[in-house]
Amino acid sequence: MSSIKQGFDNDKYLKMQSEHIRERISHFGDKLYLEFGGKLYDDYHASRVLPGFKPDSKLQMLLQLRDEAEIVIVINSEDIEKNKIRGDLGITYDVDVIRLYNVFTRIGLYVSSVVLTRYEGQRQADAFAKRLEALGVKVYHHYRINGYPSNLQLIMSDEGYGKNDYIETTRRLVVITAPGPGSGKMATCLSQLYHENKRGINAGYAKFETFPIWNLPLRHPVNLAYEAATSDLNDVNMIDPYHLDAYGKTTVNYNRDVEIFPVLNAMFEMILGESPYKSPTDMGVNMAGNCIVDDDAVCEAAKAEIIRRYYIGLCGRKKGKVADDEIYKLELLMKQAGVTMQDRRAVAPALKKEEETGAPAAAMELPDGTIITGRTSNLLGAASALLLNALKHFGNINDEVLLMSPEVIEPIADLKVNHLGNNNPRLHTDETLIALSICATTDENAATAMKQIEKLRGCEVHSTVILSPVDERTFKRLGVNVTCEPKFD
Repeated sequence: MSSIKQGFDNDKYLKMQSEHIRERISHFGDKLYLEFGGKLYDDYHASRVLPGFKPDSKLQMLLQLRDEAEIVIVINSEDIEKNKIRGDLGITYDVDVIRLYNVFTRIGLYVSSVVLTRYEGQRQADAFAKRLEALGVKVYHHYRINGYPSNLQLIMSDEGYGKNDYIETTRRLVVITAPGPGSGKMATCLSQLYHENKRGINAGYAKFETFPIWNLPLRHPVNLAYEAATSDLNDVNMIDPYHLDAYGKTTVNYNRDVEIFPVLNAMFEMILGESPYKSPTDMGVNMAGNCIVDDDAVCEAAKAEIIRRYYIGLCGRKKGKVADDEIYKLELLMKQAGVTMQDRRAVAPALKKEEETGAPAAAMELPDGTIITGRTSNLLGAASALLLNALKHFGNINDEVLLMSPEVIEPIADLKVNHLGNNNPRLHTDETLIALSICATTDENAATAMKQIEKLRGCEVHSTVILSPVDERTFKRLGVNVTCEPKFD
């Protein structure tokens, strides 16, 4: 696939989205609980499939509502207990809650509290609550409800939502967000509606979920890419039957929201007297589909994402973390999108370089379509060599020039093997960048190469072997999209 061009108008999105949320707030008298699906901060999936969408767009949009909004972060107590990891960042959900709290607070958004959902006295959840309280963060507890979400009589009683802590909020817009799916955001919103109603406060609910995009076709590549991204959750995009029935219009939603809607509708009727919504689509406030300015560009970007997700799935299966069913689903999505593994342009050059050298290799596609390769040497792994070759290219440095002399690399390799207990003397990508930055203090070419690092963002890399966690993490931090052949070195 060729280089990606812009297909999304981010400025239009920020303006339109904040206006639409203000409009929704006005539909309810006193307060709106807004469930934020997906990632509120650093939404890299959205920025990959909607080129032009900035990873912090949703955060910037909220900043336009900062005087009206407060944030409540929700985390599932069971996820704390089992140290659930956020895959894109490699950190546990509880650590991410603190990270999000710090990010939001630092930029001027008000975080009023953290809610521990499905709480049953878990030891690690209690320890986390104490840690939050030591930081001055209010903590509330919501409990597991037997028969949720079907047992409406129990849910809508003092032994159901009534048993949950009432979250004290002070602003008209309450944004409910979480480090990942399954945290209990919707249940938290509904619990609050129950409590607010008992207090005579007119509160409403809406959902901000970027994907699937409701006003794109069902099989649009952007919506297919969402299915690929959530293949582990087994989400399936579908036509919203309630919207079609109510308005005669075709819109796209996903199975979990469609399946839960009759229950939600009944809950709204029990809490509010009548439901404000006729369909799952009605509940949403997402304007992203209206801000696509080049459909071809977003289609191409989304297809590239589906291929990446397939490779990630294959490597996950090789590591024993992904089931065959998930791979079959990804293969089906590839067929529906009309793409193959060969459409990832960095794959063939990487495999060819491995065949020529008889050792692991890697290739990078630059934004202009140029392909750079890297091979394994005695001192550098293929990923490190690739990184240096790409920086040379961006800095117009002759390929024959050594950015780091063996005299610099060899002592590091010696330290790794003879003192730190590593079997592999070759430099990882992070070690390579540190060594390069040291060389840059005395070498003009190395200094030029260091200035090119930002240009790596958005590049596509393919490795002929599964990369080490260190190399994978470094590429992520550099904004490079990485795939690997499903085999170990």
